[in-house]
Amino acid sequence: MAHQSKLPNVGTTIFTVMSALANEYKALNLSQGFPNYPSPQRLNDLVANAMNNGYNQYAPMAGNLDLRLAIANKFQQLYNTSYHPDTEITVTAGATQAIFTIISAFVKPNDEVIIFKPAYDCYQPAIEVNGGKTIPIQLSAPDYSVNWDEVASKISSKTKMIIINTPHNPSGTIWSEEDMLQLEKLTKDTNIIVLSDEVYEHIVFDGEQHHSACKFPDLKARSFITASFGKTFHNTGWKIGYCCAPEDLMNEFRKVHQFNVFSVNHPAQKGIADYMADAETYLGLNNFFQQKRDLFLNLIAESRFKFMPSKGTYFQVLDYSKITDEHDVDFAKRLTKEFKIASIPLSVFNENNKDDKVLRFCFAKTDETLIKASEILCRI
Repeated sequence: MAHQSKLPNVGTTIFTVMSALANEYKALNLSQGFPNYPSPQRLNDLVANAMNNGYNQYAPMAGNLDLRLAIANKFQQLYNTSYHPDTEITVTAGATQAIFTIISAFVKPNDEVIIFKPAYDCYQPAIEVNGGKTIPIQLSAPDYSVNWDEVASKISSKTKMIIINTPHNPSGTIWSEEDMLQLEKLTKDTNIIVLSDEVYEHIVFDGEQHHSACKFPDLKARSFITASFGKTFHNTGWKIGYCCAPEDLMNEFRKVHQFNVFSVNHPAQKGIADYMADAETYLGLNNFFQQKRDLFLNLIAESRFKFMPSKGTYFQVLDYSKITDEHDVDFAKRLTKEFKIASIPLSVFNENNKDDKVLRFCFAKTDETLIKASEILCRI
């Protein structure tokens, strides 16, 4: 007897494909979004201290209280808004688990969920495995701006949720205050839930601001905010994230969360809580990553690639239309095999695999790696 899952057409993710190819051909891996430099030693020591001091059994289902207090304090300091640590903050096994749990808690068969493409690849499968219908809004290179009239036209009585992502992976763009106000206006007086994926909130460049959904009162009242300590503290393998939402939404989230993972790595939570006592651990990331972005872009300025500097995240999109007419997946694979540098083709995140002739490169790498990468790119 043949059995199919509820996602029979889903294959191996492009991240796995490109990283495997990079390993096979011994290429520089600027494809997957993880650093190739170590997690901060002080944070590692604090996690080890937590282990040695007995934080080795189940954490509370909502998360270690010290960490929830640290998260609440961060929102108060950065955004002048409050989330109650007991009822409105939950620590999760990375932001992806938070996103999947939010969708599973609320999306029922035939509910519609609006997403903006190119979209991170966990959104649509989570919608579909729960019987929902994805309503895509395709954004286009180079600026990936939102047509709010189109968004309005896609909202219907079946719209259960809108998923947004700013700073945006994979494009490296950010939403403006006007974008957030438009979203607030369109969802006002509706039952639509907003899922705001803000995992790169601390990585915004050129003096720009991150406009969190929590800064807009009507949006905050209907929104989940998801975030990732792995992105913030250079240790994606720890898989520690969190989400915030008003109490009525969080109550429903936790009904699913408790039967999904219940709780997550306790010593890592305690270590992160202690590390966050110094706000500079996350407030200094803008400058840290802007230096890496600027180094990378200055080094490839004379290459045949075109680009608009990334406004946020640790990704840079490069336009290769002056180099070749190849499909972006084919070109990305050829670069890995022949030039020994791996990237991510953006068409895999687009509706109908729309090909804008762009590739995404991760610059969360050592300066040495970025110099080597730029030398390769300048030869192409």
